[in-house]
Parts: sequence; C-alpha cells; structure tokens
Amino acid sequence: MKILTTLSLLFAVSLGTLAQDRLADIAPIDRKMRAIDSISLVRLSEHEALADVQAPAASLYSTWENEYARVEQNNVPAEYKIDLRQFHMPCDSRLVTSHYGYRPSFRRQHYGTDIKVFVGDTIRAAFPGKVRVVKYERNGYGNFVVIRHPNGLETIYGHMSRHLCKPNQVVKAGDVIGLGGNTGRSTGSHLHFETRFLGQFIDPERLFDFEAQDVKGDFYLFRSNGRGTLLAATGNEPAPEEMMSEEVADAIQAKEAESQAFQQKKLQQMKAKPRTHIHKVKSGETLSSIARKCGTSIDRLCRINNIKRNAILRPGQILRYS
Repeated sequence: MKILTTLSLLFAVSLGTLAQDRLADIAPIDRKMRAIDSISLVRLSEHEALADVQAPAASLYSTWENEYARVEQNNVPAEYKIDLRQFHMPCDSRLVTSHYGYRPSFRRQHYGTDIKVFVGDTIRAAFPGKVRVVKYERNGYGNFVVIRHPNGLETIYGHMSRHLCKPNQVVKAGDVIGLGGNTGRSTGSHLHFETRFLGQFIDPERLFDFEAQDVKGDFYLFRSNGRGTLLAATGNEPAPEEMMSEEVADAIQAKEAESQAFQQKKLQQMKAKPRTHIHKVKSGETLSSIARKCGTSIDRLCRINNIKRNAILRPGQILRYS
C-alpha cells in the first residue's frame, strides 16, 4: 500500500513538472502572439491613416466627385462628433463683413461667412484634407474650391481671383489653395467661407471665432435637427496626429511635394504674366471718374471686375483696371 502511495505521489509530481515545463514552453509563444497582435493593430492604424489621406471621411460619404459643390447624402446621422482641433484660419483677415443667414435686401439665404480680403490675399485650407472641386461659377461662387476633411466637414472658399490647387490634391491645414478676389456674384473683394457636413449647412461662426482666429470648442456635436453643441476635449480622445510608419509618412510627404510643386508652377506662371493693376475706390468716385484716372474704359472696368455699369461702389473697394 505504501509503495502504491509513493508511486502515486511521484506520478503527480511528474505531471506537475511536465505541466510547468509545458507552460514555460507556451509563454514565449504567447508573448510572440501578443507582439504580432500589436504589429497588426499598428499596421491597421497605418492603413486607416493612409486611407484618410486618399479618401477623407470615406465612412461617411458614399461618393467622391469633382463637379458639384454640394453633395446630397441620405445617411445623415442623428449625431456626429466633429473634431475641430486642427483648424487653421483660411485668411489673415479677422473682419467679418457678412454673416450666415437670411438677407432681406437680397431676398435669399446666405449659407456662409464673408471675410474681408483684398485681391491677391493668400487663402489657405482650414483643415487637412483632399481637394474635391476646383471650378469657376459665373453667377455664384466665381473661382471656388471645395475640400473634404477627415473630420467629416467640407469647406468651401468662394470668389477667389485665382486657384492654386487642383482636384484630388492632398493638402494640410494652412496650405495655400488660392488668392482672394471678387469673382462671380460678388460686389467687392472678400472670401466667402462655408462649412458643411454631409451636405448640411453649418454656420461657420458657430464653430470658429474669426476675430480671435481660433475655434470656439475642441469638438462640435452635429445634430441633424440643427441644434449642435460645442464640446471641450476630455483628454480621452486620440490626438489629431496619429503615429505613422515611414511608408505612410513617405506617401503623405510625396503628396505634399506634389502640392508644393503645383503651387510653385502656378506662382511662376503668375510672375510671367503682366502685372495686375488695381485701384482702391475713394469716397465720391464713380466708374466714369475711375476709368478716366486709370486710362481705361467703363466697359473694360466692368468686364475685368465682373460688375455692371450701375454697380454701387463702396469706399475701400478694390477694382482691377489692367
């Protein structure tokens, strides 16, 4: 009986030792699997970062096209949290000349914010993203650009004198996309700036303080009923800039280099062209007196500035005369 008990104990100890050895063998494999999982997660985040560069907000928008400023979407969520932390002022001016809302004098809705700029002032991308539309609209935006951003917003920049970007170009916040102007349905040089989410208009002044050149909150909680709310960061949200591999960084850098080369080419073309001459309207001046002073005709002034002969001139307004 004692012999059987002793053998049982030896067998149990052997099994315990074997089990421990087996666990010791499995442990390195377990660590390797965790490492592989970590690498997979990193690669997945890198893939998503690259996808953001190539197709911003693809999870929200079902289409990408280069023709129309407004894209109608049927899948507008009841709520969506929009990250505003990478905002860059679209221009240096802090002066808002016209607000979002109904205009009784024109009997129509104004869907953006007008910021005072002069012809030739630099216009920049408000967020990182991808240029969707670069067009001219005679009876509307004039020369305008639409950019779609990873945060879900689309921003529109209207009445520019010149485009300095092209469709499908990837841009960073603050990249130059055009020059201020007075093209399209405009009565004076300014930037018409719009913000939209899935085709729904949002008053830019609900999101941004143009005088302070900053956002009014870290996030904006969009609600389909129009009652959006500004939110502060809690510290739990991921940073706007995600860590990326060299492959992803190189892809973004290549896009940026292409963008800079395009802008440089445009600037060289501008320098090669005859210099644009402008006149700043003074109190009491008319198209007739300005034409005489600048050595041109009223018809030429109207054609170059896209205005009518009976247009009302305001002191400070900028007119091109050559």
